[in-house]
Amino acid sequence: MLRVVLGLALFVLAGCQWPQEDGINGVLAWDRVELIAELNEPILQVDAREGQRLSAGDLILQQDDRLMRARLAEAAAVLKEASARLAELRRGPRVERIEAARARLAGAEAEADNAAAELKRLETLQRQRLTSVEALELARTQASSSRARSRMNRAELDELLHGSTAAELLQGEARVQQAEARLAQVDIQLQRLQLRAPRDGLLDELPFEQGERPPAGKVVAVLLAGEGPHARVYVPEPMRARLQQGSRAQVRVDGLDGVFDGEIRYISADASFTPFDALTERDRSRLSYLAEVQLSGAGVETLPGGLPVQVVFDGLSL
Repeated sequence: MLRVVLGLALFVLAGCQWPQEDGINGVLAWDRVELIAELNEPILQVDAREGQRLSAGDLILQQDDRLMRARLAEAAAVLKEASARLAELRRGPRVERIEAARARLAGAEAEADNAAAELKRLETLQRQRLTSVEALELARTQASSSRARSRMNRAELDELLHGSTAAELLQGEARVQQAEARLAQVDIQLQRLQLRAPRDGLLDELPFEQGERPPAGKVVAVLLAGEGPHARVYVPEPMRARLQQGSRAQVRVDGLDGVFDGEIRYISADASFTPFDALTERDRSRLSYLAEVQLSGAGVETLPGGLPVQVVFDGLSL
């Protein structure tokens, strides 16, 4: 009877052991970086090929930039005009402008005096019945218009003599800032017509050819970033407390001899139910934690994503 009990106990304990010698099942994955076309412009040239390893900043393709260069020149001209206007507001009007305004005012006042004298003359003639009513009304209209022009020229001269107001200076500064922002925006759009690798990695896909016009928002290049892939595995709950970022591992890839060194770069803090394709049938009811194990060593840069792997963590057994 004692032998039967001991046998059952050993069987239960054996069922609780995690087979570290077989490894935790997982799959290889790369960090995919999708690069999109921001503008609907034709592709002028393609400077990289699929399967080529790129460094951050390497040129992948170039879109037509003629339209954006024209917009950049327009934005630069608007900024130049706004800056000149602000400088004028700060400096105040030139003497020549003030003298010209005075001359316009003198001319308007002389015209108003002449119109008033003509109106007075026609009013005298009208009382003597020596002119028509229509001529008198026309003279009144001309006199009124002359007085209005004189007042307008007086106001323009006063504005020049008094200088810019604080509100006008603020408006001028705001126009310059708006023009600067527009110029910077167009310059960024121009630079993005040169599609460059944002990180080191392997160019995986180039969906469009030279001469094609990709729609704005469409993916024009896919980069597998980093020096190598990582293994996505689900760590059983009993093992989680002994693992952390930086924990070492050995990774075996199906179809290849030997193992690759690995290091946990990420491990989830929240448990989830194990996916059905991650562990054996008897372990599917266990809670698990998603982990990403970065592979290193010779040849990792050529490993494709999607390959099954087995991961064994150094110094661990359950």
